[in-house]
Amino acid sequence: MGRPGDDRLVEQAKQGDVEAFAELARRFQQMIQRAILALTGNLQDADDLAQETFMQAYKTLKDFKQQARFSTWLYRIAINLTLNFLKKKKKERMKQTLDESLPLEFNSDILVDSPEKDSLARELSERLKEAVDSLPIPYRASFVLVVYQGMTHGEAAQILRCSENTVSWRMHKARKMLQAKLRPYLREKQHETQKD
Repeated sequence: MGRPGDDRLVEQAKQGDVEAFAELARRFQQMIQRAILALTGNLQDADDLAQETFMQAYKTLKDFKQQARFSTWLYRIAINLTLNFLKKKKKERMKQTLDESLPLEFNSDILVDSPEKDSLARELSERLKEAVDSLPIPYRASFVLVVYQGMTHGEAAQILRCSENTVSWRMHKARKMLQAKLRPYLREKQHETQKD
């Protein structure tokens, strides 16, 4: 017999089956944690907010009407908690850090065949992460959901509770901001390559 579907597990969890909810949490833990990490840039904060997301989901599961997918509802909880957290933290610290030992999603497909290329890939990855972290929060949230999580603009709009056009506009602006921030670095690297 195959794995039960998400909808069936949600129904069982709504009826008090703790093990059904635990299975849902196992299925979505990594996805939620990655999304939060991409927004906060801090592994400990991502762990804490992911736990808080699942606790809030468990407490409010009876209110979930199943008009959207469970994953969409869960993302919405995670993103709302994270955006509220970031607003509070903004006054305390302007620059967020990322544990450098974590591999970044957008760097995982780069094929490295020399120490020099490895170094360049790591440096570009760090510059890109810094540029994404510097985006205003609404743009960063849209960018993370679409680029890192692979969502459509419509899916991201559902989670962020805005229109699909708003997400598309934010993505357009976010790309322009990232290009502007990375252009000097990329020119510098191109110039260094031409010298060699």
